[in-house]
Amino acid sequence: MRANKSRRQRKRDGNSRGKRSAHGVPLPPILKLVLLPGMDGTGELFADFVHALPETLPTVTVRYPTDRFLSYTELAGLVHESCPVSEPFVLVAESFSSPLAIQYAAANPENLAALILCAGFASSPVHGWRRLLASLCAPIVFRISLPQFLAEYALVGPDAPASLLKAVQAAISSVKPSVLAARLREVIDCEVLAELNRVAAPILYIHAEDDRLAGASCLEEIRRIKPQVAVATIEGPHLLLQREPHQTAAVISEFLRRLDLIR
Repeated sequence: MRANKSRRQRKRDGNSRGKRSAHGVPLPPILKLVLLPGMDGTGELFADFVHALPETLPTVTVRYPTDRFLSYTELAGLVHESCPVSEPFVLVAESFSSPLAIQYAAANPENLAALILCAGFASSPVHGWRRLLASLCAPIVFRISLPQFLAEYALVGPDAPASLLKAVQAAISSVKPSVLAARLREVIDCEVLAELNRVAAPILYIHAEDDRLAGASCLEEIRRIKPQVAVATIEGPHLLLQREPHQTAAVISEFLRRLDLIR
């Protein structure tokens, strides 16, 4: 006997089935983008990118707790709750969330249409002495407010608008330092190459040409596992979706059109 569906499941299924046009013709399901944020996890920094997307491309933003740490495995539960049950969807993962997205996509959900990684990585982007330094500094580095020079150098670029710099600093400062430190350690220890190999959905990698955190080696590693991955390179810093929202939105839209997922 089939178990009763949850209210959330029934609502999702009801939204994706039985829709018809004014002439009674069944309408195709609407593709959704499920957005997974960077290390701050707030999702607040997606605002300009979402605004730049076509109005016909709805989004769901996953938001991580700001007051408690959840591992990638635990965050996968939040992703699962946010993804449509039956409607087609695309995972768009930024930086910190890319290993999480790869892990989730490796299960090959039937309605996962594509995976998009922006400034992402499948194993730790920090190597050698920098890896050791990051591990040692993780407990203390987030106890102070993010200095402007560091935000410009590592995240937004030296010519970033003041409004973006302020938004990034606010997003990071809204998260408990211990949570940020634990997320940094999660990045340092991550390795999802085997999971990447199991992903069946088409993959787009958006490479930030001036990225100081997830450099070209991260892309090269992913292409060794998945040579068929589509690549788009855009000039800009690590937070590319924030610095170049219109360019990244256009690249994603074109990728989805080539897959006949949108018109």
